[in-house]
Amino acid sequence: MLRFVTAGESHGQALIAWISGLPAGVPVDLELIQHELHRRQLGYGRGGRQRIEKDTADILAGVRHGKTIGAPIAVRIENRDWKNWEKTLPVEDVEDSDGADSSDPKSAQRQLTAPRPGHADLAGALKFNFHDARYVLERASARETAARVAAGAFAKLLLREFGAEVLSHTIAVGHIHLERTATWGEIAAVCENLESPLRCVDLATESRMVAEVDHVLRAGDSVGGVFEVVARGIPPGLGSHAQWDEKLDARIARAVMSIQAVKAVEFGTGVVNAASYGSEVQDEIRYDARKKRFQRSSNRAGGLEGGITNGSEVVVRGYLKPISTLRRPLLTADLKTKEAVKAAYERSDVCVVPAGGVAGEAMVAVELAGAFLEKFGGDSIGETHRNFDGYHKQLDEF
Repeated sequence: MLRFVTAGESHGQALIAWISGLPAGVPVDLELIQHELHRRQLGYGRGGRQRIEKDTADILAGVRHGKTIGAPIAVRIENRDWKNWEKTLPVEDVEDSDGADSSDPKSAQRQLTAPRPGHADLAGALKFNFHDARYVLERASARETAARVAAGAFAKLLLREFGAEVLSHTIAVGHIHLERTATWGEIAAVCENLESPLRCVDLATESRMVAEVDHVLRAGDSVGGVFEVVARGIPPGLGSHAQWDEKLDARIARAVMSIQAVKAVEFGTGVVNAASYGSEVQDEIRYDARKKRFQRSSNRAGGLEGGITNGSEVVVRGYLKPISTLRRPLLTADLKTKEAVKAAYERSDVCVVPAGGVAGEAMVAVELAGAFLEKFGGDSIGETHRNFDGYHKQLDEF
């Protein structure tokens, strides 16, 4: 079973990703992993943190001589900002080194007692009985997605062995929406163009998106949006209809929803479909005798039917709310005094939609790779290839 977990705080020493279940012999492209981490840091509207961090994956275990060995993989990503937070978040138990009141923002402890509306601050403080939300926000921070992207890169490396790819692009920032369907070529091009400010395939629309980010920056506000993840080369038959927790669309939805600030997930044209007639929604089926494959006339289902991939591109959208940290803070209640105060402000982004897309790619890739291995198995990549080839022979003879 393919699985991963992450550890680490936003301003701690490092982030850790632990990945288990990949077969032995998967070639590990270090440049691809670094490229994915770099892409996550880009995007118009990102904060000053991205100028500090130079995310690099330090592989500690599970890879030897450029290939996986079937053992768990451990990856460390250093937090360069740690040097500014060592006195605030030490491992050992120490008193406030400067002797100041810990509620003072200049204190080494940098307590946060004014929880931000929309953040995990208050809910986490209540859950863990903290009157300081510092520990909650450190782990709840979207900085954690760097570790997810590292794990997702390994999933992408497995899928690449079998001709599958996963990419993303931005289709909305605030009130500005891409009003057409993007082609795979356009998405691939914008993903490779590291100069693209918001990773939108339409330059005119992207220009309006940039203006939207500028507007909220001047207003001391933040802005959300929608990213679309597209996976192609995915064979039919991944996932299952047999049990609720085996449905692959449900698993992918959970994975994308787990990304910080994502509040809704959509497959294909699911939102529009809900307000349409059945005859307007279903993807008609036809058979291509030359390719020996069933195909659909459209892809409104987003590549999954009944919880099973159908051979079309898997299309998933993540809806990001505006992030909770505002330069012009909203009202809140202090965790200690219970008095009305302005919510805390810490250095933050204004728009994270492109970065959310890269995190979305990682989560979709992990779920697809997991379903792939559940179907084709294999302790070594050679065994997985043999099972994969046998399945394609079965499809040819269907």
